[in-house]
Amino acid sequence: MSSDELYRVKFSSSRNQRQQTPLNTSALHWQRQQYGYELDELLRRRLLASPAYVDRLEQEALLAGHEGCVNCLEWTTDGLWLASGSDDFRVMIWDPFRKKRVHVISTKHLGNMFSVKFLPKHNNNIVATCAADKFIYVYDINHSNETLFSCNCHLMRAKRLATAQDSPYIFWSAGEDGCILQLDMREPHHCRPEEGNGVRLLRLYNQVDGTTEAKCLAINPMRTEYLAVGANDPYARVYDRRKLPSSSGNDLSACVAYYAPGQIVKNITRNIVHESRAITYLTFNGNGTELLVNMGCEHIYRYDLNSAAPPVFYELPVFTSPIAHDEEVEVEQVKVPHRSRSLPSSIEVHKKQGNEFLEKGELVAAIDAYSAALAMYPQGEVLYLNRATALMRRGWFGDIYAALRDCHEALRLDPGYVKAHFRLARALLELHRPQDADKCLQAFIQRFPTFANNHGVLMLNKDIKENRRQSQNTEPPEPEPVAMEDGFRYMRLSDAEYELRSTARDYMQRYVGHCNITTDIKEANYLGSRGEFIAAGSDDGNFYIWEGDTGKIRAVYRADSAIVNCVQPHPSICMVATSGIDHDIKIWSPCAASAEERPNLVADVMRDVEDNQKKMRTDPFELNTRNTYCFNN
Repeated sequence: MSSDELYRVKFSSSRNQRQQTPLNTSALHWQRQQYGYELDELLRRRLLASPAYVDRLEQEALLAGHEGCVNCLEWTTDGLWLASGSDDFRVMIWDPFRKKRVHVISTKHLGNMFSVKFLPKHNNNIVATCAADKFIYVYDINHSNETLFSCNCHLMRAKRLATAQDSPYIFWSAGEDGCILQLDMREPHHCRPEEGNGVRLLRLYNQVDGTTEAKCLAINPMRTEYLAVGANDPYARVYDRRKLPSSSGNDLSACVAYYAPGQIVKNITRNIVHESRAITYLTFNGNGTELLVNMGCEHIYRYDLNSAAPPVFYELPVFTSPIAHDEEVEVEQVKVPHRSRSLPSSIEVHKKQGNEFLEKGELVAAIDAYSAALAMYPQGEVLYLNRATALMRRGWFGDIYAALRDCHEALRLDPGYVKAHFRLARALLELHRPQDADKCLQAFIQRFPTFANNHGVLMLNKDIKENRRQSQNTEPPEPEPVAMEDGFRYMRLSDAEYELRSTARDYMQRYVGHCNITTDIKEANYLGSRGEFIAAGSDDGNFYIWEGDTGKIRAVYRADSAIVNCVQPHPSICMVATSGIDHDIKIWSPCAASAEERPNLVADVMRDVEDNQKKMRTDPFELNTRNTYCFNN
């Protein structure tokens, strides 16, 4: 009997009589409280993110009571209560298992509420809030008429709060003034200006420029000295807060690393360029070894903090003998002698499926098939090459760089892989690195001289020369000078900031399909203690669930009439709370009678996914193309 079945049998029966009941997470949680925690750790983890449970998620309850958009959700550590914050300036505490509201706090806020947090080790009684009015408040939910603590040291909107389990009285805030505050409830606090510097842990505007905003932050749950910060740029920053604030005023000395996908880092410049990409949410995994980042106008990225390294664009492995390989999928017009390549039969099935999808132009399905095969058989270089082919044809944000990564992996496994070498040169050119593309192609001709006069090689060589000629004749545009107190001058990155951006560490996995362009509070979270699944909201009114290891979309659910911003998995059981523009909170659990009976499941996922990619390519100033239900931006 599997662990899932064992759990259902054990806890779907009463003390005196077995009975078959729907797999309802609320009932499971209540019965665990009644009968004790008799499950071992393996069963607990399977309960949290078992594929059988995830495939039966459906809306279990709707918690209504707010009179505005619900912008933030937070579970208690024990998972018994859920807090919600809204544009109606109220915090509501819910018991989702009894589907009732247990507390209401009418806060002093006068702006949209963006974050609510339970302070740890206070018996679920103390909550902190922050909002667009720049204020931070702390309340005892049992005596909500008065605040325990207040702060308005932020000069612009306060966007996100963070707590640490080992610090019951200390919490942190991120504001659009570019500051990270560290607040201690035990210390007397007087706000700006005389005390402001005392609580300011970090000033991002000192590192870049005065327009830098802090959008979100997170504390590493296992090593709470590490602080992750997301700003209105594509770089996730991790700091050692023991070194903050810096006595020298150089906060970059406390920075451990920057993290950004390679396509961001590829053509970095010293000029300060303001762009639409921003990090709307980031979070550590449960054991503090990974960082998950939701990037506005882009995708979701997962970073391995222990082994992440800067991206590699052009680097060839040592090559000893020219052994050519063929594959069923054609790569440009390079012809190589036929050589059969054997894969395990179960992997061959996925490969053939991917090839069929590729031939029919169903590129997302092809990529999913190859990714599923690679998750089971990561030493299949032909799978990397075929996936690179599909990625380059699809051409969504980051696809060309992802294809380049696959080419590198195929060549690492087989340095004599002709097609992977050729496609690497093509990817480098499409990433606007013609010098590297030229080096790669010349190395290709040197290693495989019989292909020197191949039509595909000649055409690529021609494209590279034309690209280099155009780049030499086209000077990069000069940045506009900015008015400063001492006159007009150009805005440039400091040497330290430029170095950190140039060496930003690359991602381990990315998750594609949702849309994140309208609000700047959209979340992405781990679903499962080991990141078995990833969940996030979207501008299309859906929330998405991806497989953690393959990046494949597992399910999409209709969860809001406009936008889903908040997706908060329960800390110990398979349950998810979502909210957005609608004035309610939806609770999702594996309560569907079967995987086929899920009324809120989106059937035509590809239509929504493709529409989302089109939206992300629109001009951000064309408001008629944007969803204008909420003005969090």
